[in-house]
Amino acid sequence: MGSHKIFAVNPGSTSTKIALFQDDTCLYSKNVSHDAEELAKYESLSQQLPYRRDTILDLLDKAGVSLEDVEVFVGRGGGLLAMEGGTYGVTDLLLDHAKNCANGVIHPACLGPQLANEFAEKYGAQAMVVNPPDVDEMQELARITGIKGVNRMIHLHALNLKETAIRHSKNVMNKKYEECNYVVCHIGGGISISAHKRGRMVDGYDIVGGEGPMTPTRCGSISAADLLDYMDKNHLESADVKKLCTRTGGFVSHLGTSDAIELTERAKAGDKYAEMLWNAMIYQIEKCIGSMAAVLRGQVDGILLGGGMVYNEDLVKQITDACSFIAPVTPYPGEFEMEAMASGAIRVLDGEEEMKVYSGRLVWNGFPWDKAEA
Repeated sequence: MGSHKIFAVNPGSTSTKIALFQDDTCLYSKNVSHDAEELAKYESLSQQLPYRRDTILDLLDKAGVSLEDVEVFVGRGGGLLAMEGGTYGVTDLLLDHAKNCANGVIHPACLGPQLANEFAEKYGAQAMVVNPPDVDEMQELARITGIKGVNRMIHLHALNLKETAIRHSKNVMNKKYEECNYVVCHIGGGISISAHKRGRMVDGYDIVGGEGPMTPTRCGSISAADLLDYMDKNHLESADVKKLCTRTGGFVSHLGTSDAIELTERAKAGDKYAEMLWNAMIYQIEKCIGSMAAVLRGQVDGILLGGGMVYNEDLVKQITDACSFIAPVTPYPGEFEMEAMASGAIRVLDGEEEMKVYSGRLVWNGFPWDKAEA
């Protein structure tokens, strides 16, 4: 195993996280801010590419950080069609799908592969993506619903979920990820809860589509009949409902805030509404953990909690009290996203994993009976 320099790029709505690694050691990291007025000038996310690239390069130059000996540039995957987990080389097809948001999800992560490719071409290196948000390894039983022709797909924080499981397997279980079963949660502004069986994420909740627990900005699972009544009473269109699934639901819908810290402070000060919301969110998380444990037939080696809200001791205690009968609960506050991107590239460079090729085709495209009637 050699020594490798990796540069990771993770674009957000008004900033881009960057980090330079020498193997597992982070040499430099920064959250590069982008001027909101400047970003607003561009009609599409992909048009922001030159501006974001040059802003990052200018900052690195001023900081005296050189990228000349970087071996791999890794970008947060976005805009891609559902695929198996792993590390993928950036190809023309992958770039085209990222640029055009082939999966229909308009998110800054689509700039990740494009930025990685820009830097790789400039410095004569490789470009990769690791466990993009559209990783789909669901078992077939998890796909079918009670409406013919409507099959489940999932969108989760795959990068952090898988990295948390990989690290726990190595550092705590002294095993490979492929030898363990976990319920893994990412609990932040969005909440992902997933079942991992022998290295594959076999089930989870579609957090873009409105499944799972409520979150600070997302409504979570709701009765379809109740939602239709709500739409009728408030004269809402489908676009309004989709916003409830990702931006205007949860704490925002109830109290007009997406700040979990503000909510818990209000609860401590005696606000019963805020207290009920906080406890209800945790209660729903616990229910979802239980369902994923059932997916694994109770054969669970650990319940792993990642994400920013895991810094809250009350949240961890409530989940531990409710779910530790299933398996040990281990908190990993924050996230491993930048480390995960670097680690994925290093595993490929060291021969521990094979680099995958993005096919540009859905990893699963319906049941045979769906195709027969198409």
